[in-house]
Amino acid sequence: MLKRGARDVFRRPVEDRVDRTSTSMEFPQQQKPAGDGKIVYPPGVKEITDKISNDEVVKRLKMVVKTYMDMDQDSEEEKQQYLGLALHLASEFFLRNPNKDVRLLVACCLADIFRIYAPEAPYTSHDKLKDIFLFITRQLKGLEDTKSPQFNRYFYLLENLAWVKSYNICFELEDCNEIFIQLFKTLFSVINNSHNQKVQMHMMDLMSSIIMEGDGVTQELLDTILINLIPAHKNLNKQAYDLAKTLLKRTVQTIETCIANFFNQVLVMGKSSVSDLSEHVFDLIQELFAIDPMLLTSVMPQLEFKLKSNDGEERLAVVRLLAKLFGAKDSELASQNRPLWQCFLGRFNDIHVPVRLECVKFASHCLMNHPDLAKDLTEYLKVRSHDPEEAIRHDVIVTIINAGKKDLNLVNDQLLGFVRERTLDKRWRVRKEAMMGLAQLYKKYCLHHEAGKESAQKISWIKDKLLHIYYQNSIDDKLLVEKIFAQYMVPHSLDTEEKMKCLYYLYSCLDTNAVKALNEMWKCQNMLRSLVKELLDLHKLPVSEANNTAMLGKLMSIAKNLPDAGKAQDFMKKFNQVLSEDEKLRIQLEMLISPTCSCKQAEICVREITRKLTFPKQPSNPFLEMVKFLLERIAPVHIDSEAISALVKLLNKSIEGTADDEEEGVTPDTAIRSGLELLKVLSFTHPTAFHSAETYESLLQCLKMEDDKVAEAAIQIFRNTGQKIETELQQIRSTLIPILHQKAKRGTPHQAKQAVHCIHAIFNNKEVQLAQIFEPLSRSLNADVPEQLITPLVSLGHISMLAPDQFASPMKSIVANFIVKDLLMNDRSVGNKNGKLWSADEEVSPEVLAKVQAIKLLVRWLLGMKNNQSKSANSTLRLLSAMLVSEGDLTEQKKISKSDMSRLRLAAGSAIMKLAQEPCYHEIITPEQFQLCGLVINDECYQVRQIFAQKLHLALVKLLLPLEYLAVFALCAKDPVKERRAHARQCLLKNISVRREYIKQNPLAQEKLVSLLPEYVVPFMIHLLAHDPDFTKPHEYEQLKDIKECLWFMLEVLMTKNENNSHAFLRKMVENIKQTKDAQCPEDAKANEKLYIVCDVALFVIANKSTACHLDCQKEPVLPSKFFLVQDKQEFKNDKEYLTGEMRQMLLTGKPKPAPVLATVNKTLTVPGRRIIQKTTTAPDTTSNTSTNSSPLVTANNKNSSTDSSESRAQENNENPVIKKDETKKDEPSQKLVADAGIEASPVRRRGRPTKAAAAAAAAALKEAGALPAGGGGGKGRKRASDTTTDSINVKMSKQSQQQSDEGTKRQIDLQR
Repeated sequence: MLKRGARDVFRRPVEDRVDRTSTSMEFPQQQKPAGDGKIVYPPGVKEITDKISNDEVVKRLKMVVKTYMDMDQDSEEEKQQYLGLALHLASEFFLRNPNKDVRLLVACCLADIFRIYAPEAPYTSHDKLKDIFLFITRQLKGLEDTKSPQFNRYFYLLENLAWVKSYNICFELEDCNEIFIQLFKTLFSVINNSHNQKVQMHMMDLMSSIIMEGDGVTQELLDTILINLIPAHKNLNKQAYDLAKTLLKRTVQTIETCIANFFNQVLVMGKSSVSDLSEHVFDLIQELFAIDPMLLTSVMPQLEFKLKSNDGEERLAVVRLLAKLFGAKDSELASQNRPLWQCFLGRFNDIHVPVRLECVKFASHCLMNHPDLAKDLTEYLKVRSHDPEEAIRHDVIVTIINAGKKDLNLVNDQLLGFVRERTLDKRWRVRKEAMMGLAQLYKKYCLHHEAGKESAQKISWIKDKLLHIYYQNSIDDKLLVEKIFAQYMVPHSLDTEEKMKCLYYLYSCLDTNAVKALNEMWKCQNMLRSLVKELLDLHKLPVSEANNTAMLGKLMSIAKNLPDAGKAQDFMKKFNQVLSEDEKLRIQLEMLISPTCSCKQAEICVREITRKLTFPKQPSNPFLEMVKFLLERIAPVHIDSEAISALVKLLNKSIEGTADDEEEGVTPDTAIRSGLELLKVLSFTHPTAFHSAETYESLLQCLKMEDDKVAEAAIQIFRNTGQKIETELQQIRSTLIPILHQKAKRGTPHQAKQAVHCIHAIFNNKEVQLAQIFEPLSRSLNADVPEQLITPLVSLGHISMLAPDQFASPMKSIVANFIVKDLLMNDRSVGNKNGKLWSADEEVSPEVLAKVQAIKLLVRWLLGMKNNQSKSANSTLRLLSAMLVSEGDLTEQKKISKSDMSRLRLAAGSAIMKLAQEPCYHEIITPEQFQLCGLVINDECYQVRQIFAQKLHLALVKLLLPLEYLAVFALCAKDPVKERRAHARQCLLKNISVRREYIKQNPLAQEKLVSLLPEYVVPFMIHLLAHDPDFTKPHEYEQLKDIKECLWFMLEVLMTKNENNSHAFLRKMVENIKQTKDAQCPEDAKANEKLYIVCDVALFVIANKSTACHLDCQKEPVLPSKFFLVQDKQEFKNDKEYLTGEMRQMLLTGKPKPAPVLATVNKTLTVPGRRIIQKTTTAPDTTSNTSTNSSPLVTANNKNSSTDSSESRAQENNENPVIKKDETKKDEPSQKLVADAGIEASPVRRRGRPTKAAAAAAAAALKEAGALPAGGGGGKGRKRASDTTTDSINVKMSKQSQQQSDEGTKRQIDLQR
């Protein structure tokens, strides 16, 4: 510490102190000590020489130190007196003394000497001054040890030097830089965390004065400061870093120029040799920016230059640096330097992948620290979310989600939309990250409401989107959705009441597709539980070959529901082996899948099974992971008896109005309806959990509610779960029966259906119960009051289906006398003649609704009987066919409206299709009836086509309909609406895929290949197209083009791959058909010719599609005898080519062959500038439709454009819609003139059935013109083909469509067997 005398110097006014900012200490020419060179020592101090001991030297020096400390600048006499001593203390004896204490005391004396003699230094030699200051600098190293007894003297030395600014004397020395470098190095090396603030302050004062008062900072001196900012040094000595940081902040205005010069030489001029720190420039820039951006004012433009470097690695380094600078918490660089910011954003589109990746990673910090820059980043992140690199798309998601998890307001809807898109990414890693990210946001903001209702509303779409992903084909996606549902949407870790409340209101808020997905999820889990139960049941049977085969089948089915099916099969076989050897494991698994297993028990079982399969020495156990996947899917983690009770209580609260419905964002009515729907779904998957009096009492209350949907759902729950009501809950039974009777008689049609089925399912005396409903309903039937007929017809139909024998006689009478004669064959009311082809359900007349239900009753009655002994099925089929032929107006009194006729055509077609699902009725359906049914898919009404196609697909995909009905989809090639064609193609892909998979999974299916193998649809398709009512002129190009498009629509999907020589098999099958006759009309030469022409077109399509179709085929195709009569090969040989060369050329290219030169002789000559105008009208039977699917037969030369999908359904279903002038197409082949027919062109050329008058007029006119063949033409029962042609068909399929088809048609079927 400074003594009082010394401190007095520093208490003087500032002007009395040494101020090196204004004056420099002078070096006099000569200074002489007092007394003619004799050294004068302070009183009591003896002479200090090398003759005395070190201890004595120290003792005497301490007194000298005290003397100098007490002196001040005004003591002129003392200054002169002790001048010799001052010079003596600078001698080599003292400066090089080996004793540390001696050196310290001398340094303190010297420091005081500079203070006392200022501004005139007592030392004249520059070399001496240099030696002195280097000596003093070396002594400052003693500051390092704060616990040293001498530390106070070291501190005094530092304090003295700093306050007096003694080192400023060195500015006059030529090599002062060496002194300063040594001083800076010493101070940075000695500072540590034991130093107090005063030590740091004096060091700072000492160094800053040198920088600020000098002429500049050399590179070497700058390096001694900057080296402390490098991460390696920074981590070694944090106090040195802080000292350098403070020093730079204090001297920013002085040192900025030197820093700019350094970076200019390294970054721009590339002179890395100027400093050893050149390789750390980017680290230094980052640190300097964090200290004070002003230090880099001149450096930032240099970075913009570096961002445009040709070296990718260099750009990457600059991007990493700028990412840290722009993303720093309080950085204002983006707003202060907009050109640099824009240049940096451009690197988001850099060609170098690591650069783009670094930019995306930066965006996360930027969004969190600078929300104001989100707008700038959004567009660039949008592009990167579609980056070809998987890692970049992945990191875009991570960036957005991390920002969203910190604060949802940091990410706008557009950014969240990018994550939403990536849930459908082609790469699993990206999809998984997007789905998990959205799930985390949902749990945080929607489930836990961490940011209020507004934030929850902002991302309310997440729950729907995540569940929609369950529709994806990938099992990985499905498993992840299940995991997300169990952990994030309805966390299974919650207690039962909270968990069910969460599920209850989630289900109420989901959209329709999300609800279907959730229902499907529970259905799949339940199906998997059933498979595991069946596997365990097989373990209880004696070992046998059949048992092993059955087990293998179950294992294969289970493996299909797990990721990586190949590995899953192996692991499931291993798991099955473990099950066979470990009985306790089987017991645990049986308990897990038991209907009575609670959620808590399930957790215990899963834990026990996992423990048994865990091997401690295996850090990664893929077998265990696969078993965990299985256990997660089959474990009932949400639903048990307790959970159902909690759901019922929530439902009761909603009914009573005491629930939190409004707070949860749903109305009470919605909550009740959705709650019942939820319970209905769970009644299918967890029926035993419902069996309690409390649950059933609540359901009875729902039955009494006015909401029809609620009551219907409640009845269905009773139907699914009430098997023990009769024996165990008599009170519930006695209350339920009258309600069911009332619903069956006077409820809605849906309620009536469920009530009848409920009675049949849960009561032992169902015959009595059904009779009590049947008899009053059958007596009360009155066709004059159609609005009261619908529910009775539904109930009677379902009763006759469930109990056919009991009501056989009365039902036959009802059908004959009432249903057919009184209801279907009479039109009591006149329909609305507004010309629309379809109307909303509520606008349909009660009479038509009753007729539709009557048709359904006929079908249910026949399905109940399942035999045709009474020939009732033949009569019914004739009735339905007549309805189709009459276009829905069975009586032909023209009372019924167009829209009602559409409803009845749909009902008739659907009825035939429903009957075809029963083998005994399928056998009696004639080819003509099959064709009438199939042509409904080409109905003029859009809704009829749409609904019929959906029903057809559902029946086919469940393998309920015979294979021939798959051929009906070929007619969809003519549909004018693009979406309908696309839907039909997807249906084909799905159905073909299902059939191939079924054949692979079921060895016994090999015996039924004729009815299962998709290739066997071709004969039915050919026959159906040969009898297409539009196919009236078999040699005309437009009609042949239609046939070709229909054939290609089916063959494109079938011929995606040529597995097992399937192309040759198809060729041989078509060739064999040419050697038969049409079984429908074998003696009709015209009909047989059309059949052969269709065969030739099919062979033409196959040959142009495949080069392998001409290979030899060993297997002999089997043709359906119902459609083809096989001829004696000796007597009948059909080798005629029905397609001319010119027709083949037109089918291939869309235009005829170029005519030879001589053929131009008879052509009409034209004058340049004039064109021949031909008046054209449209022949209704020469129109065409082509598919938008790629075809190998038509090149790009065919420019016919497709009917755009934007064509409104309202216009299509309008009887006389207005068409714009520019919609008329010129020079289309389909617009040929039929001059003799005199038929006026239709105002709208739409696909659909023409009016009867138009059809009759057209037929008559064409007959007069000789254009209508016998038995063909504009017959009834189907619409005319649209003349609007679709897009040209490419010669080859694109790779993308091939890949899509490949995925849908994988199979292993040996066609050569």
